[in-house]
Amino acid sequence: MSERLLVLLRHGQSDWNLKNIFTGWRDVDLSEQGVAEARAAGRLLKARGIKFDVAFTSALVRAQRTLDLVLEEMGQENLPVFKDQALNERDYGDLVGLNKDDARKKWGAEQVQKWRRSYDVAPPGGESLKDTVARALPYFVQEILPRVLRGERVLVSAHGNSLRALVMVLEKLSPAAIVKRELATGLPILYRLNADSTLAEKQELSA
Repeated sequence: MSERLLVLLRHGQSDWNLKNIFTGWRDVDLSEQGVAEARAAGRLLKARGIKFDVAFTSALVRAQRTLDLVLEEMGQENLPVFKDQALNERDYGDLVGLNKDDARKKWGAEQVQKWRRSYDVAPPGGESLKDTVARALPYFVQEILPRVLRGERVLVSAHGNSLRALVMVLEKLSPAAIVKRELATGLPILYRLNADSTLAEKQELSA
C-alpha cells in the first residue's frame, strides 16, 4: 500500500522573524537559529526513515534555504524540487519592513491585530489570509495533491500563511479556526491521506 505522505514545513526562523518585522514577500534569509532549525528538521525526518520523492517550495530564499538544509541532512540533495510563488508568504503590503511595535504605534494595536488575525481583512496594499488561500490552494490541488494521491512522498517547505491554506483544507478547519492556528518554524507536520484525499493520520514532529 502506498504511503500517500505529505509533510508540511514552515521555514526556519528568518532574520526578520528574529527582529519582529513584517516580512511578506521581501526576500530575507534565515537567522543562525533558522539554519539550526532547518538542520534539526532534516535530522528528525531522517530519524523516521522517511525518503521523499519530490519537494515543493516558494519563490523566497528563506523557504528554499530551509529545504536545501533539510535535504542535505537527509542525504537527498538531488531530489526534484518545484518552486512557485503560489506558495509565497502572505503579502503584508504597507506593513512590510515595519517592526510590529512600530506598526501598532502608527495604526493602533487593534487595527494591526485585525490585519494579522482576521481571515478576510487585508492590510493596505497587501493580502488577507483569504487572498493567500485563493492563490495557494489551486496550486496545491493541481500540482501537489495528485502526486500525494499517486503514492509519492511529498515535502512542502513554505511559510506560515501559505501553509495555513493547506492545513485549512487538510484538517477541514473553519476560517475562524485557521487564523488561530500557529505553525512553529522548523517543525515538520506529517499527514497521511486516504485514497479519497481525506486525512488518515497527522503527526507533529518535535525535537
